[in-house]
Amino acid sequence: MAIYEEPLAGHRHISERDVEWVHALVGDWQLLSDLAFSDLVLWFPSTEEGFVSAEERSFIALGQARPSTTQTLIHRDVVGDRIRADLKPMVERAWSSQVVTNSSDQGQPSPARMRVQAVPLVRAGRTLAVITLHFSVAALRTPSRLELTYRRCADELLAMVSAGRWPDTAQEFTGYSGAPRVGDGLLRLDSGGEITFASPNAVSALLRLGVSDALEGRSLASIGAELQRATGVAVDESQPLMLTGKRAMRAELEAHGATVTLRSIPLYRGGERFAALVLCRDVTELRRRDKQLMSKDATIKEIHHRVKNNLQTVSALLRMQSRRMDSSEGRHGLERAMRRVETIAMVHDSLSQGLEESVDVDELMRRQLRLAAEMAQSDRQVLTQLDGSFGQLPPDMVTPLALVITEIVANAVEHGFGEGEQSRSVLTVTMSVHRHTDAAGRQRLDLELLDDGVGLPEDQWEPGLGLQIVQTLVRGELSGSIEWMPAEDTKMGTRVILRAPIIAP
Repeated sequence: MAIYEEPLAGHRHISERDVEWVHALVGDWQLLSDLAFSDLVLWFPSTEEGFVSAEERSFIALGQARPSTTQTLIHRDVVGDRIRADLKPMVERAWSSQVVTNSSDQGQPSPARMRVQAVPLVRAGRTLAVITLHFSVAALRTPSRLELTYRRCADELLAMVSAGRWPDTAQEFTGYSGAPRVGDGLLRLDSGGEITFASPNAVSALLRLGVSDALEGRSLASIGAELQRATGVAVDESQPLMLTGKRAMRAELEAHGATVTLRSIPLYRGGERFAALVLCRDVTELRRRDKQLMSKDATIKEIHHRVKNNLQTVSALLRMQSRRMDSSEGRHGLERAMRRVETIAMVHDSLSQGLEESVDVDELMRRQLRLAAEMAQSDRQVLTQLDGSFGQLPPDMVTPLALVITEIVANAVEHGFGEGEQSRSVLTVTMSVHRHTDAAGRQRLDLELLDDGVGLPEDQWEPGLGLQIVQTLVRGELSGSIEWMPAEDTKMGTRVILRAPIIAP
């Protein structure tokens, strides 16, 4: 859930823990909005002076939530806006008096279709912010039992929010796929863990697990124990604490091929736990798809691993064959082929480690730069350096880019030392990388390979097979451009510039 952070950044009068709590509240207050059938807006003083002084204090909206259990009343996004004149007296009273204030308390006629309630958020005796709840007057018709229970739960949870007791940042609520919401299913437990209310969707979710009897009046912990005995599935030892509503946590129940995720929220009044809310959602299809994806990921990883092994076998065969070659030209040709195969094998090895949509290739290219120089040199020293960062690149871009770098570096090492009077004992190859966004908003990659060797031939020269491969890869696979030119800052050396678009997968 987005929050307007500018007024909170570096604020002198509130601590980092208070800011963390505000973020936790906005990240989880969809639950409150759904239970209260209300739009929520979080108000905070627009200046640091306004936090401690009531003189000319105004408020700014830090966050906004819309209910999924009823229609929204605030269609426009108000985050970052100053408070309206008709709302300010009510929010100011809630802030300064630390009491819940209703629109009717101000002696002002409420809008015909909306009523507003302002709730102060108090921690350690100080008001941190004010929440306004905006709900429809039409919703005040004769409500159903479900609506009455939802509103009752909202009032109890709102009292905990006002006292700074919920959410509890000391207890981690790690996000995961399929987190339950109010509309997915709601159970209300008493202090002993007995179900006092079950929404229709909650009944349906537990029915998928094989719980066919009426839920109300039964212990949720005993239901969990029965499912465990029926399935033989081992569960976390802390799960009974969640099923009795004693601990705020999340867990899953599995039985008969179905999976239901649960989240418990203990309710406190005056420091004593008196009830608990348990949100539940049938995530059977989500978990089935997760298992399918895990199986596919494992298969693709295994394919990359086997391709890498096969390429290494081919490289070893080429190495054995090169050792038996009498012709130096044939031996060098096999060594070049072996170097290209090793490059592709290294990319597949990196891809077999993880299957993200983008690959962090900095370490891969750093190793590739060094190994390309080592495989191409004879008995002289080559120094390599990588400046900048490739960042995340699409997997389809990694293999051709690695091959291009290998060929360019190998060519620089093979021809850069020179012969005779121009012969050098040490060669330095530097690769500089720069990512930027062009005028059309597209991500682009600029790559420069610079060596301090003997430089390009003075006469017109034709690229060999390796550089022809480079040109084909750059234009075909990378949809980019490449050019060779003399080094600018030195009398000797070669500079290669490659430019290519970064096309997201």
